[in-house]
Amino acid sequence: MKRLLLGLFFLAGMQMAHAQYYKTDTSAHKGFDHSRLILGGSLGMVFGDYTNVDVSPLVGYRFSDYIAAGINVNAQYGSFRSRDYNGNTLQRDKYTIFGGGIWGRVYPIPMLFVHIQPEYNFISQTSTYYTDPKQTLKSNYGVPSLLVGAGYTQSVGGRVGIGISVLYDVIQDNRSPYRNSLIYRVGAGLGF
Repeated sequence: MKRLLLGLFFLAGMQMAHAQYYKTDTSAHKGFDHSRLILGGSLGMVFGDYTNVDVSPLVGYRFSDYIAAGINVNAQYGSFRSRDYNGNTLQRDKYTIFGGGIWGRVYPIPMLFVHIQPEYNFISQTSTYYTDPKQTLKSNYGVPSLLVGAGYTQSVGGRVGIGISVLYDVIQDNRSPYRNSLIYRVGAGLGF
């Protein structure tokens, strides 16, 4: 946690040092302005007894220097394996998540944003218990989430940037894929 905070302070310091070079486009555009399009998302992978592959693209539009909104898609595959002291598998859970929603951001200052993201995910889960006899249970369900949080963006050149955000599911449905924990996201994008 100390390293995360130190990293955030370092990035904020870099941004403040370069703040004098921040330039907004004040020319008035009529209609759709391609330069305000936002393309990005995140990709995550973890392998082992806990495996998770997450592909979450998003697309949006920067309506002004202070407001952006768009849509997102969630696609995840995961598995979790419980073992006994001898290394034998006791239980294995596999799940797929597919869903999406809309998102909105308010930028009180150019590099910091407040994020809100209502979404709905469809979850398909298979749990296998390696007992005698072996049992397999399957379930399919949908669950709503409302992610709220804040983040930081940093330009890495031109319109390309990286973003770091911390979110929390305020609905806290007991079947939510986010559980009762903070969600850390790091991603890259165009037009951030």
